[in-house]
Amino acid sequence: MPAQWQHKVGSDRAKASDLHGWWHAFADPELDALVDHALTDNLDVAQAVERLRAVRALHHTAEAKYLPSLQISTNDVVDPSASASYFLVGFDANWELGLFGRSEGTRREAQAALDAGVADLRTVQVSLVAEVVREWIELRTAQQQEQLLSGISQARQHEWELLKVRQHLQLVSASAVDQAQAAFAQSRAALAVPRQAINASAQRLAVLLGQNHPDPAWLQPSTPPELGPWQLDSTPADLVRTRPEIARAEANVLQAAGAQALAHADLFPSLGIGGSIDWATDIDNNGRFGRGPSGIVSLGPEINIPLFDWGIRLAAKHARDHELKASVLAYRQAVLQGVAEVESAMGSLQQQQQRERQNALAWQALQRVDQSVQTRQALHLASPLDRTESHIAADQAALELADARAGHSLAYVALFKALGGAPLPSAEVPQTAPTASPESARSADRSPR
Repeated sequence: MPAQWQHKVGSDRAKASDLHGWWHAFADPELDALVDHALTDNLDVAQAVERLRAVRALHHTAEAKYLPSLQISTNDVVDPSASASYFLVGFDANWELGLFGRSEGTRREAQAALDAGVADLRTVQVSLVAEVVREWIELRTAQQQEQLLSGISQARQHEWELLKVRQHLQLVSASAVDQAQAAFAQSRAALAVPRQAINASAQRLAVLLGQNHPDPAWLQPSTPPELGPWQLDSTPADLVRTRPEIARAEANVLQAAGAQALAHADLFPSLGIGGSIDWATDIDNNGRFGRGPSGIVSLGPEINIPLFDWGIRLAAKHARDHELKASVLAYRQAVLQGVAEVESAMGSLQQQQQRERQNALAWQALQRVDQSVQTRQALHLASPLDRTESHIAADQAALELADARAGHSLAYVALFKALGGAPLPSAEVPQTAPTASPESARSADRSPR
């Protein structure tokens, strides 16, 4: 892991952003409610929770195969001479000792399955929160763009009408009127883009929240959420503890270590203790023998010694060794990939922040120009056509500023998605205990934490 991030983001005067509630930096109560709703009702999260519960149900009994077991069975037995039939009742006890790493390998596989289930749930939660925030920003931004484009379209129409009056007075050519008409038609056509985006974002939000239709309140125009001051107070090493893809890769290492331990144990004898108590009574012996029941008790070691199998078990052991090495390399790759994604997101965030700042300066300058033209028009020093053109230029700058602010906010979302930011697991699905590092999982004589 690098010692520190290459890019510096956020404001030094702002408080550190909460990794588990990073979307609160937008200070949007509607967005906060949407995220809470999605975490509760999203179907992908519900599926991940049920899969985690399934794994957890099996985890508690994973090592039970190495504890004493008892079973009862009945059977009817026919004497080979066909002169008698017996009814058999018996208890069978078995205790496999789990030596030579078998018990440890089974425990590691069970723990890896549990860790993978937790990591998968975290992956879904991280993606869900990021997608909800992203769609909400795009929805509100599209609504703002629709309003600005509607204003531009009205101004274009007014400009066209003014030029038609001037043409009637023979002050402008017909081509100028045609150009104004074309600009008006293009401004009307441009409205289709934000309207389509509004519909698509609303539908995607409904799916994310587990609904079959969008909430009508979402379609009421409102201002987009604006990102407040914040700063990132973390180090690259924190990424290992928060990014679910890295946790999933670590679980894969532990699973491979468990499989390798079991393959190694298969090279050695399987030892256990077994016993049985059987009772038999004849049900039809043609009167040749007595009818009293009889019983038999047996107890002793159970040994299964592998002798010769054409190298199948040894090949399986070598294959598991290579798979363990591959999983460790995949873990390292996941760490490198996580660092690279965060660094890229930080660089993009810096560029989007600079873009928003420059667009804000341009919009403010054009606002001043529009106010100046409005004053001149009031003094009869400028024509209504000049006022319309300055108003259109200011609205165009506002449109670009809205897009830049959305890009800045979406870059912030991408950063915290790369960091693995999401709420902590709820009490309903408790978090599993942390596992060992990939290096410790490779040692058979050392248990993961």
